Amino acid sequence: MARESAVRIGLVYPELLGTYGDRGNALVLAQRCHWRDQPADVVEIAAGEPISDSLDVYLFGGGEDAPQAMAAAGMRASRANVERAQSNGAVVLAVCAGFQNIGTSYTLPDGAVIEGMALVDAVTVAGSPRLIGEVVVEPDAPLPRLTGFENHGGRTTLGSGVRPLGRVLAGGGNGDGSLVDGVLGDRLVATYLHGPVLPRNPALADLLLTWILGDLAPLDSVWEERLRAERLDAGAKAGLAKWWRDLRLARG
Repeated sequence: MARESAVRIGLVYPELLGTYGDRGNALVLAQRCHWRDQPADVVEIAAGEPISDSLDVYLFGGGEDAPQAMAAAGMRASRANVERAQSNGAVVLAVCAGFQNIGTSYTLPDGAVIEGMALVDAVTVAGSPRLIGEVVVEPDAPLPRLTGFENHGGRTTLGSGVRPLGRVLAGGGNGDGSLVDGVLGDRLVATYLHGPVLPRNPALADLLLTWILGDLAPLDSVWEERLRAERLDAGAKAGLAKWWRDLRLARG
């Protein structure tokens, strides 16, 4: 059942953390609310502004190193507000640079360190080669397989006891050799999946909304499942191609 007040979907620093189309995550959440007659508003927080503690969803997107460092300063300054909102039931979705910034730290290629919000225990160090391409993840949650596109040089290592979003079946994910992607926490999802991730994975979008609204009415998802199947197929082909390249290199 819809609640009377609108779901407030916060799009944080889109001019800094919006390189890879992650604004689409906000639009999808709002649309899936509207399809269920649930009011929803997308609230943009411009760079330099404090992040309010009155939002229901906090969306942190991807960006290059310089904008990421600028965003990190504002995110750290608003950490208490975000934590207060989480304690009152708010949801966090952080993608790529956003994922790195809600972690403990990110060490850049030149050795400089971007201090994160420390919402999750996760340390990222720049690495090589850059991880680019389709990704398929088997989630550690009651969700179907997730698809996305990654483009990052970070290698993220989760702290002891931090639960990953899922196991990587194709692509790099966190890239630290653990063969996992992201973080699945208490009303928190972090991931390297662009695409954007929520248009590609409507079940994940609905999971975030259930954390706010409770049980949701089902939606007709034929066209969404067709797109998801196409992306799963693309990810499988990319994984097979990488396996074949690695095999050829190993054999000389």
